Amino acid sequence: MTERRRRSRISGHGLGNVDTVMSVDDVEREAAELRESGPEPAELDRLAGDDIVLTMDDLSAGYGRMQILHRLQLRLGRGQSLCLIGPNGAGKSTVLHTAFGFTRVFGGTVTADGRDITALPTSARLRDGGLAYVLQDNSVFPDMTVEENLLMGGYLSDDRAQVKQAVAHVLEKYPRLRERAHNRAAVLSGGERRLLEISRALIMNPAVLLVDEPSIGLEPRFIDMVFEILADLQETEGKTILMVEQNARKGLEFADIGYVLVSGQLARAGPGSALLDDEEVGRLFLGG
Repeated sequence: MTERRRRSRISGHGLGNVDTVMSVDDVEREAAELRESGPEPAELDRLAGDDIVLTMDDLSAGYGRMQILHRLQLRLGRGQSLCLIGPNGAGKSTVLHTAFGFTRVFGGTVTADGRDITALPTSARLRDGGLAYVLQDNSVFPDMTVEENLLMGGYLSDDRAQVKQAVAHVLEKYPRLRERAHNRAAVLSGGERRLLEISRALIMNPAVLLVDEPSIGLEPRFIDMVFEILADLQETEGKTILMVEQNARKGLEFADIGYVLVSGQLARAGPGSALLDDEEVGRLFLGG
């Protein structure tokens, strides 16, 4: 099945039923066993292909003195999408935080488009490193208009004309935002706010989008819309997407590649479709 056909059937919430419920302790125990047979770096290279745009090598990172990630390996090819799944506390969002410079790195490297960005500040990763972050929480400025919110996406740029051109492109691409360009962001629906957050991240024309829980807090009718927007950005604009998604089934249906994280380490990796069909992954993380 092609990626386009597979994505066309994204639906539902992957909640399983009462027959598939496992205790938290059971999940943690079996997930730890899964971690013992993690993939080799050569397998990650194969999944990413020849044009790798984002790497993490032996990466250990966390917050303050607390280490969350332990010698993590990651490879993501240009124009690919990768979804991180795993139990709560596995370090999924920490991977995104580390890619964008929000964490303390204890060891290892982060490379974007062949450039070591491990020590770069967050502002430089957005301005020069080609990375943009779409936050998990509601991050629109409610008292600003939609257009003003978009302009904020280019606040680090010295080329104001280019920023205005990028905003005009977004408003042309998304009629929902164009029709509300001069309205306060506070009046937007949940789905429209998420669209605005994603669109604001595009203003600096990043190569890689770090997307944290795109479906969180959304009504079911808006969830498919958000994934369709992300699929369009990947397929028509060539964006590379590294994602964490609470709805693991939906994230794997969307993504080219899936990684399973357990206790800050990589336990399994493969095509998203293969992980969906993996009985062990399904039982532990997809509700059966």
